[in-house]
Amino acid sequence: MSFLSAFVRSLPSVWDGIQITVLATVLGALLALVLAFVLGLTARSRHLFVRGAARAVVEFFRGTSLYVQLFWLFFALPILGFKLVPLACAVLAFGLNYGAYGSEVVRGAVAAVPRAQWEATVALNMTPWQRMRKVILPQAWPQMIPPFNNLLIQLLKCTPLLSLITVSDITFQMDQLRSATGDTKAAYLVLLVIYFVLAYALTLCMNGLEALGKARLGQGRAA
Repeated sequence: MSFLSAFVRSLPSVWDGIQITVLATVLGALLALVLAFVLGLTARSRHLFVRGAARAVVEFFRGTSLYVQLFWLFFALPILGFKLVPLACAVLAFGLNYGAYGSEVVRGAVAAVPRAQWEATVALNMTPWQRMRKVILPQAWPQMIPPFNNLLIQLLKCTPLLSLITVSDITFQMDQLRSATGDTKAAYLVLLVIYFVLAYALTLCMNGLEALGKARLGQGRAA
């Protein structure tokens, strides 16, 4: 059986694999975004215990392998009595790992807001929450988007790990097709193209978001 004919016959399975890959990327990115802001902002806390706890979490998940984290959640966690479905294990591992990296992006962008802006919020007698929500974050988040885009693409490129924990992502489906046809070159070339298209689409979305953020700050026009 030729690779082309097998690929055409397998299009429904390939499409399902792409959807699983995109779903894992999006859910992992959303969890990572929430954790990035929580850890990034608590790492700036005045309270030593809160700041130290945030830094410990960040350093732990940045300093250990995503591969090991994923396998620990999938194989070791059930031994402790907590069993998650494979996709949930992947989303949790992606979120924790990339949330730790993203927290440094948040912390750096917030610290980069000019000191005069911070002093102005104090002069206006704003609460800490009002300062962050109304003044600091609106200026900081456009600076976060380029490094967040890099992390998002890295997260996408880690999704082939899904196939190692029995999730039928696009890598799993293309590997099945490779086994059926014996055409390794064609199977992995198609897989490279699919990942490139997905990464480029995500980059376009993030570029548009960055342009919008800069436009709201008067630094450019929205795309």
